[in-house]
Amino acid sequence: MSIQISDHFTYGRLFRFTIPTIIMMIFTSIYGVIDGLFVTNVVGSEAFASVNLIMPFIMILGAFGFMMGAGGSALVSKTLGAGKKEKANEYFSMIILFIIIVGILLSVFGALLMEPISILFGAEGTLLDGCVLYGRMSMISLTAFMLQNAFQSFLVVVGRPRMGLLLSIVAGVTNIIGDFLLVYVFDLGILGAVLATISSEMLGGIIPLIFFIRNRSTDLRFSLTKIRMRIIGKTCFNGSSEMLSNISMSLVNMLYNMQLMRLVGPDGVVTYGIIMYISFIFVSTFIGYSIGTAPIIGYHYGAENKDELKNILKKSLKIVGVAGAVMFISCELLSGVLSGIFVSYSDNLMSMTKHAIHIFAISFLFNGFSIFASNFFTALNNGIISAAISFMRTMVFQVVMIFLLPIFFGLNGIWLSIVAAEILSVIVSFIMLGLFRKRYGY
Repeated sequence: MSIQISDHFTYGRLFRFTIPTIIMMIFTSIYGVIDGLFVTNVVGSEAFASVNLIMPFIMILGAFGFMMGAGGSALVSKTLGAGKKEKANEYFSMIILFIIIVGILLSVFGALLMEPISILFGAEGTLLDGCVLYGRMSMISLTAFMLQNAFQSFLVVVGRPRMGLLLSIVAGVTNIIGDFLLVYVFDLGILGAVLATISSEMLGGIIPLIFFIRNRSTDLRFSLTKIRMRIIGKTCFNGSSEMLSNISMSLVNMLYNMQLMRLVGPDGVVTYGIIMYISFIFVSTFIGYSIGTAPIIGYHYGAENKDELKNILKKSLKIVGVAGAVMFISCELLSGVLSGIFVSYSDNLMSMTKHAIHIFAISFLFNGFSIFASNFFTALNNGIISAAISFMRTMVFQVVMIFLLPIFFGLNGIWLSIVAAEILSVIVSFIMLGLFRKRYGY
């Protein structure tokens, strides 16, 4: 039986409605990790370091799609909840059109700045060549990547999370096959890895665009429309936390890489890259759940159904807590296996990575609460609080800890800084949830 965002949600309904989005996010993360697996094991650790050095800059450019998807889906869901279907469809169309325009502009901008940015990150010689090659080629599919991120949210709004899951599987399989053929079989190195990623991102962005152009069976259909900057501004404001989260995370990744280059050199960047890949997969569960519940929250907020808001929040906090504990235990038990997948060819890297994972895994006990709280306020169309939680979590606390803890704990301070920042962000999240409880009635 089909589940609608207007329904009352039990645990069973929540799981059935959000699992496709969760799996979709996991697949999206996995096929991003596949490049790293093939590059590190086939091409070598220096090429792997090149990809990890430039990846934060690529993610900063692509963060615009996350912002428009999160902010736009919250606005469109609220508008649907208020019974204004035609206006919701108009908002959706102008948001997608704006993403396409901005995506093309950022692709040109990114390609021009790729070399100076790589040099700023400390790349030189073959490391620099690898950064520039991977980065500039990635700009080909940047607009499609942005659309893919946005459509993940809008497919949930129209009740098609399984379609989003199917698209992610198709894109993921395309990336895996492409990596195997281009990196392993034809030995194209970094070029092969980025070509595989381009192929998967083009599929993930263009197929749902065609669906929304031709679709007549759901509430939303893409059509050319006049762009109203007031609506775009509201969308950006609503989704600013997702934008800030991705940009801040990418900037912080740059600082981690710089600190690690200073403390232990390229091996530290490789270890941190592995931790981030593991984090992408595990944290994508929280992100997928938050994306999956956002349209539900937005709809019931628009319909002024406070009892259902309270129900969703209470159940979600319990689900996130249990999931975080499972992730922590799994990561601790599998630290050797996870390290070996990437760097079994080096005993030194294996030892460093396994030790780092043991410390980093503690963060999974906390980060899900902050991710959900930030998305919860986005769904309530409160961009300021959502952005505040996200910015404190991904930027302020981590930057302070990156520079503070290594003074006392050396290299261990780098891994501990992530844990300390997540603990502080959980405290802020629950304070915000408490302060706004009466205002929203949850």
